[in-house]
Amino acid sequence: MSDRREIAIVRWPGRTPAIEDGLAALLAAYHLRTEAEKGEPAADVAGLPDRYRREITDPRTAFADDVVLVALLEDAAVGCLVLTSPATGQSEIKRLWTDPDFRGQGIASALLGAALAHAAENGADTVRLSVWEWRTGAIALYERLGFTVTRSWDERDQLVCMQRVA
Repeated sequence: MSDRREIAIVRWPGRTPAIEDGLAALLAAYHLRTEAEKGEPAADVAGLPDRYRREITDPRTAFADDVVLVALLEDAAVGCLVLTSPATGQSEIKRLWTDPDFRGQGIASALLGAALAHAAENGADTVRLSVWEWRTGAIALYERLGFTVTRSWDERDQLVCMQRVA
């Protein structure tokens, strides 16, 4: 008998349990951790740059043209990922985050698999993403899933750009 619980990947918003607070908490944790890792820590959401605060406080508007996937364990939101709508055959993965208490359970892999399937179904022949170079675990995961480092489309220092061609 296994104590491993099943992860459900759902599209938000949609006909799913009310998970907006869980999504906001995941996005807040993602942005607070990222800013701290960049050497620009914020004490709380109010201290984040406006563009990040808007994602947390009004994800419906911030991601109106995107697909937001949320990983649920029972009724708790434990991971999220944003996938942009295809433009010129490309989609971009953003905001992949798994609650640190639930890492190592395949949540990020499940979110990425669902995002890649959605991108392919909607005409994207390339999926790209960017990741901070110090997030070596994430880079290794992306490489296992077929992403390769590519020429940067973002001028921020220490950002690794990757893509996967279908």
